[in-house]
Amino acid sequence: MRANPESIIAALKAHRDEMASVVPFDLTSGKTVVFDFTGANRELAHLDINDVSGFTEYLFEFIADAETPVGIGRYDEDRVLYRHSPLFDGTAERRSIHIGIDLFVVEGTEILAPLPATVHSAADNAGLGNYGPTVILRHRLDSIEFHTLYGHLSRASLGRLEPGGILAAGDSVGEVGDLQENGSWPPHLHFQIITEALGEEVDYPGVAAPSQRERFLELCPDPNLILGIPEL
Repeated sequence: MRANPESIIAALKAHRDEMASVVPFDLTSGKTVVFDFTGANRELAHLDINDVSGFTEYLFEFIADAETPVGIGRYDEDRVLYRHSPLFDGTAERRSIHIGIDLFVVEGTEILAPLPATVHSAADNAGLGNYGPTVILRHRLDSIEFHTLYGHLSRASLGRLEPGGILAAGDSVGEVGDLQENGSWPPHLHFQIITEALGEEVDYPGVAAPSQRERFLELCPDPNLILGIPEL
């Protein structure tokens, strides 16, 4: 079972002014770097994505040059980044459509709940290319229930939350992990909205196969409904 995505979208729009930022700086200021992780970015062809330290340096040089604390990885983007991990291999096609928004920030950056929430789960989805430490929160707006997912956190974050715990908007969810614990990615938060009613799951796909794009975009609406990044 899942809630009507259109109802969730309407509720998020109606309550936008009540939401806290998920990071301790203003994403709505219009001062961010938006990355292109598609095949149209020819620079990616010359980068070794398996060299995570080098890839991290490449991304954070752009962020530093822009004098901003955050770089953005887009929602609904057909990416070429996932070739370094067999996690995204499929029997018929590779998963490549990103169904969250990435916030590239320095490791240790605190992550905050944007809305009042109940902790659904806090678990380490370990493995190359996976989320690593992951928190899923359950929210209710206008009697409509949905979830948000926070991937690539630190392991220390998991020890502070228990399923069923209550968070207010602006309360700490955890902090961004380093590449040794976050699935071997440059430090960032993967943020995603989920409309399905989750059971015991402590994980949820953040990348879809191209043939499943429309289905997963409906299940996981644009996270910018919460983040409010003007460039997106």
